[in-house]
Amino acid sequence: MKIILSTIVMIGTMMLFCGSTDAGEALTVTDAAGRSVSVPGPVQHVICSGPGALRLLTYLGAQDRIVAVDDMEKNRRRFDARPYALANPQFKTYPIFGEFRGHDNPERILTLSPQPQVIFKTYATMGYDPVELQQKTGIPVVVLEYGDLGAYRIHLYEALRIMGKVLHKEARAEAVIRFFDENIQALNKRTGNIPDEQKPLCFVGGIAKKGPHGFQSTEPGYPPFRFANVKNAAHDPTVTVKPLQHSNVAKEKIVEWDPRILMLDLSTLQMGNGMGGLHELKTDPAYRALTAVRTGKVFGVLPYNWYTRNFGSILADAWFIGKMVYPERFTDIDPPKKADEIYEFLVGKAVFADMNAAFGHLVFEKIPVN
Repeated sequence: MKIILSTIVMIGTMMLFCGSTDAGEALTVTDAAGRSVSVPGPVQHVICSGPGALRLLTYLGAQDRIVAVDDMEKNRRRFDARPYALANPQFKTYPIFGEFRGHDNPERILTLSPQPQVIFKTYATMGYDPVELQQKTGIPVVVLEYGDLGAYRIHLYEALRIMGKVLHKEARAEAVIRFFDENIQALNKRTGNIPDEQKPLCFVGGIAKKGPHGFQSTEPGYPPFRFANVKNAAHDPTVTVKPLQHSNVAKEKIVEWDPRILMLDLSTLQMGNGMGGLHELKTDPAYRALTAVRTGKVFGVLPYNWYTRNFGSILADAWFIGKMVYPERFTDIDPPKKADEIYEFLVGKAVFADMNAAFGHLVFEKIPVN
């Protein structure tokens, strides 16, 4: 097997670089791992390994350049909260090059036709090692730091710029970056001057983390709350470093906080009947006593941590939450329409209705818990 694989690598490498001589000059980029990677140009055929890599490619409008997908894209589930995949159902028709979360299969990659000229890889410490993958396939592997829209926004923007440079999509990369910044700034313009004493205490539960969780699953640094300047019960203002991205808080703390408004991340519905955050809010006596439950102020929000962060859904949730908490400042905003404006720009298609249907038409609605 090693001899056969070595032979395939040699042939693949010769094809890759012989083909690149006529196609154009090679381009060298410094990836997120600090590696200097030379790629042939122009790049027309790629694969995206790791959570979120194909999402970023879709944001750049280059999803037509993939030649295969990981098995996450082939799974058919009742629930799916990945707008980039919903907008591109053709992903399910592509061959598989490996398992999800970066567990690539070099042998499968070398059988692809056409051969990818570049492999984009996020979460490089997860799954197959990028250096070894490049050695075994002879295909340049460009590592990207996925980042977020908070403390590590610079990494997200650098990932978009690196990918944009390789694909000659620099202008689109800058447009996506501007889009994120403009939305965050617009939200802050509406809510940034609200005094703390006028901010009702809020809590979001049911957030996914490598699978669905119950109502105690939350994020102290929940981005939609931050962007809409909402007071997050789980946030500790004394923490000056990057806030925790995920935490399971004690039920007793939620009861002690007694938030006035609750948001339910609908990814919790994956747990099925008789389980998950919605079931807990309906049946647990401790939660039944919460002010927000008694007054009917429980709302469903889009799952966003689904094969890592869906940035469009973060923004859509922020606009909805802003309207629910500060309605007088968002009178002109229709949250479903705003969500589709965001999705149309980022993934090329309005997919809010598809996600809403998958999650029982509870997105951006008052949750029936009484």
